[in-house]
This record gives sequence, C-alpha cells and structure tokens, in this order.
Amino acid sequence: MTAAHNPVLPGCYPDPSICRVGDDFYLVTSTFEYLPGLPVFRSRDLVRWEQVGHVVDRPGQLDYEGVRSSGGLYAPTLRHHDGVFWLVCTLVGQREGAPGGDFVMTATDPAGPWSDPVWLDTRGPDGAAGIDPSLFFDTDGRAWIHGTRLRSDPEWYHQTEVWVRELDLATTELVGPEHVLWTGAVRGAVWAEGPHLYRVGDTYLLLAAEGGTEIHHAVSVARASSVTGPYEGSKGNPVLTHRHLGRGADVVGVGHADLVEAPDGSWWAVLLGMRPYGGYHYPLGRETFLVPVAREDGWPVFAPGVGRVPSEVDVPFAADDAGPGPAQGVASGVVLPDDPRWTSVRALPSEVAAARGEGWDLPVRPATLAEPTTTAFLGIRLQHRDADVRADVRADLPDGEGVGLVVRQSEDDHVRLDLTGGDAPRVVAVHRRGGEETTLGTADLAGARGAVVTLGLRARGADLELTAAVGEGEPRPVAVADARTLDSVATGGFLGLWVGVHATSHGRATSSVARVERFRYDPWAGQAGD
Repeated sequence: MTAAHNPVLPGCYPDPSICRVGDDFYLVTSTFEYLPGLPVFRSRDLVRWEQVGHVVDRPGQLDYEGVRSSGGLYAPTLRHHDGVFWLVCTLVGQREGAPGGDFVMTATDPAGPWSDPVWLDTRGPDGAAGIDPSLFFDTDGRAWIHGTRLRSDPEWYHQTEVWVRELDLATTELVGPEHVLWTGAVRGAVWAEGPHLYRVGDTYLLLAAEGGTEIHHAVSVARASSVTGPYEGSKGNPVLTHRHLGRGADVVGVGHADLVEAPDGSWWAVLLGMRPYGGYHYPLGRETFLVPVAREDGWPVFAPGVGRVPSEVDVPFAADDAGPGPAQGVASGVVLPDDPRWTSVRALPSEVAAARGEGWDLPVRPATLAEPTTTAFLGIRLQHRDADVRADVRADLPDGEGVGLVVRQSEDDHVRLDLTGGDAPRVVAVHRRGGEETTLGTADLAGARGAVVTLGLRARGADLELTAAVGEGEPRPVAVADARTLDSVATGGFLGLWVGVHATSHGRATSSVARVERFRYDPWAGQAGD
C-alpha cells in the first residue's frame, strides 16, 4: 500500500471527471482557452498518473477565435460504454456564428483520435442553454444527458436547476421529455453545477456542486429509485466542504466531485480545490484532489473519519513502489517540444511554432498577448509555489519586435519580461494589470545582439523575481512581481497561472522567427506536488 499525495494533479487542472475500464482509471479536466484541450490521464492505482493524450488535439475540431480568457472548454465528463469512450463538454464564449454550447465526442482509445464534436440541443423550456453536461449509462442500455442552468423563476439570485433528458446513442440526439431533478440542497446556495448521476444497486445517486467555485464550494448528494426522480437530498448535505474552515485553510473551494469504483470494490472521488498562499490567493489555480468514499445507509461518505481533504490518501491496492507519478510534479528540467504539458492560446502549439532540437522556432505574429486572438505563445502550467523557470532565446529580431518570458493569467493580467529587437537589445519587465501596463524594470544587455539570452523566473511563494543573462553570464535581477496580483481572486476568472514564451511585432506585418533554444522548469528543492 502507498499514499497518493494531494493534489494528485497540481496546477490548473480543474473540474476533474473520472471513469474506470478494467484495471485502468482515466481522467480529464477543463482547459478553457488553452489548446490542446481536455488532457487525458491514465492510472492503475490513483496514485501515479500519466498523461496519454488530449481530446481536442487537431486543427478545426473547435473554433476558438475570439474566445476570451476563462472562456472555452468547461467541465468535461468522461464515461465508457460498450467499448467506446464518451465525452461531453461545453464550449463557452465562442464568436458570433460559430458553433458553441454542449457537445459530445467519442473514441475507442482515450489517447485518441477523438471524433469531431456533435453539438447537442440542450435548450430547456425556458430557452436557457445548459452547462456542465454529464452522461449516464443505465443498466438497461439507455443513456441520459444531464446538466445545469439558471432557473427561469428562481427563489433566490443565481439559483440553478439540474435537468436530465434521454440521449439516443444511434443519432446522438436528445429524445423524450425533459425532467428537472434538483434545485439545490441548501436554500440560498448558488450554482448547483457539475452534476453526475450513478446507479448503485437499485438506487440512483445525483452528485452536484453548490456555492460557486470559490470559498463556499461544496459537494451535495441526492438519491432516487428512478433516474428521472423524484430525488431526496441527504440530511448530511453538504457531504463535503471546506467553507466552514475559512480562508486560512490549507485547501479551500472543495467541490465538483466525480465518483469511481476501484476493482477491489472501494469507492473514490476526484474533486477540485485550491491551495492558498500569501493570504487568500491561489496562483496555482484549481487543482485535482483525491479522497476515499465509504457508503453508510445508502449514502456516500467522503473522507470518512476525517471529513476534509487530507494531504495524503492511503490507497490499499497501490503498490508500495509506485511513488508519485510525472503528473504529480516530479518531472523537471528541459521541457522538450514533445512534452504534453505544452499549450498555446486558441491554437495548437504546432500551429504557432515548429519544434527544433530542444526548443522551438516561434514565428513572430503581429498580435500581442492583450488581444483575444491567436498569438505567438507557448506555455505550461505553473505547478509549484516555488519553482525556477528559464527560457533561452536568441536576440536577433529587428527593431520594434520582441520575444519574452511571460507569466500569464489572461489578456488583461500578465507579467512579461520582454527582450527587444534591434542593434541594442534590452529587457523590459511589464505588468499588465486590469488592462493597464506598468513598467517594473529595465536592463541593458551589452553584447546581446545575436547571442543567447536567458530570461529567468524565480518563484518563491508570491514573489516572482525576473532575471536576465547574456550567454553564460550571471543572471541580473530586472524586477519583482507579485503573484497575488495575478491570481483569479485578484483578477476574476477561473484560471491558474501559466509560464511560457511569446513573440510579437506589435501590430506590424513580419516574417521574423524568434528562436527559443530551450525552456526549463524546475520545482525548487525537489518538491513533488507542492
């Protein structure tokens, strides 16, 4: 037996959904405006996780143009039925005229390829499209789509309802009448979202998150003898929450859970939560955690005997030598171009750059990071409070263009360490906050023209120290930024921080190519999942 270290997926991996096929567990999470979208992880023991692919991983599957930060792909659900993997999800914020809303995709191998999306008509009687769709396969072979939406006649502000409707698997069309299953376990609680249905014996369980995805997030449960209800709520609702622990807890915002049964008959839940530091801020975003689940009197009991998300979870069927897997943050060093952690904004990495050795050729684009369009950006999630990041770039761009290291939250909120082009390159540290830019510091780089310049980030909790060095020279401090000004508490939205490289010509036509020789990410002091 060994322990899973929480979070099992550190960094911005929110809204986890899990299923098991044979001895293998598969898990997906939300990705919002980043591509490739919806990473697929596999594990044999819930402890060691390996990323095996993405659901959205080829051009043209979805149209992201104009999708702003914290829009895009919300709350996927992954299920398996008769040899086929099914995924339902929501695309939010698409441009006018582009497909959007709820869709379904299928694959026979979770690593891909996945089908193109089939768009679902999830509009209820009030005309409000659903979000957070989920899929349930009953033992009689029937399939049911369910999701959540704002009530048309709410008893309180942002009251939502969970609905269900049958899905014709042959046509992927919704058929038959719609049924409203749930309007909330706690009066006044907002956003009953992330619903999932399960069948245990003759009982149907409905799991739903409530309270919004901040401090009041919680997990509630109801049950019925029929899939369409009526559902009765547990007297213990909410069955898992950290909201009573306050903003000083080590983990906050616990919710959006999904259940899975292991081969030995034990039950488990994956769910999201945030780890604050530097006060009530969580720059790493919403992460994926694991808790055991027991059953008492027909109801699920989350983290029995503890009642909260622990830092470690003993997994009886995990081998003693399993150890934390690559997804738990032990992977460090040069992030090679084929590493699945690479993402771009509204485009695939292969659409904005070309792999070259240990690095990338990054064609410069006119668009800047402030624009909700495809930009020359490559990045990975910040997964640790303390980490060292280094981007080796070549200073050979013309005047008026630049390449840089970036800590990204959104178009309106990010920190850049830009290396300017021209005969006298220099570095400029810029903080874009709420759409307004402030220069944090500058440094001239003698002899940098044509040389490799190392742009560095030293993250120690909320302190982000930006450095620059020419060749093998000693890194020079340029500026210090505060991660607490970049997280979703300060800026809004749903994302954690990304670190990466970008290049721009600031609106001018160009044929330049920025050379990213290598990109290195190292958790400080050998941290794993912290």
